[in-house]
Amino acid sequence: MKITIDACVLYPTVMREMVLGVAATGAFEPVWSPRILEEWARAAIKLGPLGETQARSEIALLRSAWSDAEAPAVPQIENRLWLPDENDIHVLATAVSTSSDAIMTLNAEDFPKGALAEEGLSRLAPDEFLYAQLCQRPDAVRAVADRVLGEARRLSGQPWEMRALLKKARLPRVAKALTQSG
Repeated sequence: MKITIDACVLYPTVMREMVLGVAATGAFEPVWSPRILEEWARAAIKLGPLGETQARSEIALLRSAWSDAEAPAVPQIENRLWLPDENDIHVLATAVSTSSDAIMTLNAEDFPKGALAEEGLSRLAPDEFLYAQLCQRPDAVRAVADRVLGEARRLSGQPWEMRALLKKARLPRVAKALTQSG
C-alpha cells in the first residue's frame, strides 16, 4: 500500500514518528512532495525563531532516511483536479501521480471522500490507521510506540507516559489501546 502523507501529519513530531515508524515495519510505503515538506517547514515558524531551522534539519534527515518517498506533483494532473481548498490540490496531485492508494491527513473537510474516490483514493486519519495497524500487528506497533516514547523522554527531559504523549499527538485511540493492553 502506498500512502501520500499530508504536511499536517508530518509536522507534529510524535505523530510523524509513529506513522513513519509503522511504515518502517513494512506496513506501507510513504509518499510526499517537496511542496508538502515545504509546508511543514513554513508551519514550524509558529514554534519561534528556531522552529523553521529545526524543521529543515528534520526534513533533511527524513529525505535521507526515505530517499524514495519524495515525488513532485505533476502539473498536468494538478491542473485537472478540484478540492474545496485549492491549496491542497498539490497533495491530491502527488497521490494521483504516484499511484498512491490513500492520502493520510487530519483535514477531512479539505479532502472529501467523493473527490478522492473519483481518483481511486481513500482518506486515512492517522489515529484510525495506526489503530488498525495495532490491531493487526500489535507487537510491531507497540515496539514503535515504545521507541517514540523513549525518544520523547530523552529529548524533552520529561517523564512522559504513553497515553499522555499519544493523546497530545492527536492519537487518542492508539493511546487508549496501548495503555489498556500493556
